Amino acid sequence: MPSAQLRDRIRMIEEVTGPLPPFQTVLLLTDGSVTTLLEAISGAEVCVRTVAQDVVPAGEQVATRLDIRPGDPVNHRVVELVNCTTGGILIYAVSHTPLGRLEPGFRDDLMRADIPIGKILKKHRIESRREISDIRLVSPGPDIRGRFGAGPETRFLSRTYRIIRNDLPFMAIEELFPAGSWGREPRIRVRAPSRIHLGLIDLHGGLGRVDGGIGIALESPETVLEAERSPVCRVYGGDEGQAARVRQATEAVVSRFGIPGSAAVTILRTPPQHAGLGAGTALSLATGTALCKLYGISVTVEDLARIVGRGGTSGIGTAAFSTGGLIVDGGHSFGQYGEKAGFRPSSASPGVRPPPVIARHPFPDEWQILLVLPLLGPGVSGTGEQDIFRECCPVPRAEVQEICHEIVMRLLPGIVRQDLAIFAAAVSSIQDIGFKKVETARQAPVVHALLAGLREAGAACTGMSSFGPTVYAVTGTSPVDLEEAAVRILGETPHLMIRTRGDNRGASCTWI
Repeated sequence: MPSAQLRDRIRMIEEVTGPLPPFQTVLLLTDGSVTTLLEAISGAEVCVRTVAQDVVPAGEQVATRLDIRPGDPVNHRVVELVNCTTGGILIYAVSHTPLGRLEPGFRDDLMRADIPIGKILKKHRIESRREISDIRLVSPGPDIRGRFGAGPETRFLSRTYRIIRNDLPFMAIEELFPAGSWGREPRIRVRAPSRIHLGLIDLHGGLGRVDGGIGIALESPETVLEAERSPVCRVYGGDEGQAARVRQATEAVVSRFGIPGSAAVTILRTPPQHAGLGAGTALSLATGTALCKLYGISVTVEDLARIVGRGGTSGIGTAAFSTGGLIVDGGHSFGQYGEKAGFRPSSASPGVRPPPVIARHPFPDEWQILLVLPLLGPGVSGTGEQDIFRECCPVPRAEVQEICHEIVMRLLPGIVRQDLAIFAAAVSSIQDIGFKKVETARQAPVVHALLAGLREAGAACTGMSSFGPTVYAVTGTSPVDLEEAAVRILGETPHLMIRTRGDNRGASCTWI
């Protein structure tokens, strides 16, 4: 592959991973000894730890790469290149070598499997050159990730090349290693749960308070990002809307605390945006948390939410980030001198502090949740959401009273006693009253069909999260029947379907 094309590949990779450490760029592009480079960067001798070695017949792909016939014998070698001092793995490598092109001495050293290829070539004074055929970003299986102690979100770099001797392919090699594994600034990884929002409690305001919410933190889908210090804000991964949210949160935190720098943030994973899963709140809080950790700033989640402009209506996303579990929040003071003087969503309530959590309980591990997200285009957000609040509020006081009755006398006792029947009865009832009725009325027919059809298929309860279109179904048994029912109801409608459970931990933050 021409060098210009290889550099283009690296630029494409960095759009996803963020800037690679300079040494990794050199390692990907080198046409010299990998072993020598590793010893230079690690300051220690590099040893080989053999995973597997066998003489096997060449398959079609290997035969093509080595310019031999299919079935010709090749040495298949899988090794780890490790730091001899610490034992830490540096590179996972797979090579194929045609036995017919090996002198006896070289073959003996190769079959010993404990000498790096570069050192074997040097020992036998074999003149050769390397041809790089591909550089990619890959997600290997759990076996390879486990060898590096890497999590499922870690991206790996793959380099494939051939060693050419006497104008013939002498060896074909693929090398794998985690992106950013050497020579990089300390990085922070933040993982945040998503959430379903069961409903807003009081959009009447007659008692001098407004909003209030009920929700459940979810194990998946999740938000995962990584960040490191940077002179200016840089965002990698995600779409433009997500990148804009990260930049906004970063600028807010930098301004509030007078941070002498910024961060390079890589978005690894997020739930779908504007789907009712709290993705915006999770991404903003994860960004703010990462920045504060990078610069040694201590701040509560509630204060951070106010800084980044979240929690101005519902406190469920903030509490899900903080503690997980099933959460009920108590809303905001309302009126001329209250925290809020009108009915507005969180996106239109900047500077309003998150509401107090008045009840939090672990969500039972035995209860499973099925999420069904019809892909119907952008959901309700922004000015459209604000317009609905203006048009439909205040809601009748009697409906607010009914919601409160359901929460206190059925929903919370159902959680505490792990009584799915009475919990489900409360959730089902809440779907048809108050502001939730307003949210549901604006959905496509397929959403209404899912709410009814999943209940008929055996769900203990169904509901729509926030402004949708995500539909959730809670069950105490396997959700297989519910998944089959959802597929029938959706027909040709594109969709996402996720099995999940309650998350009772909240967000996590680790140095990597």
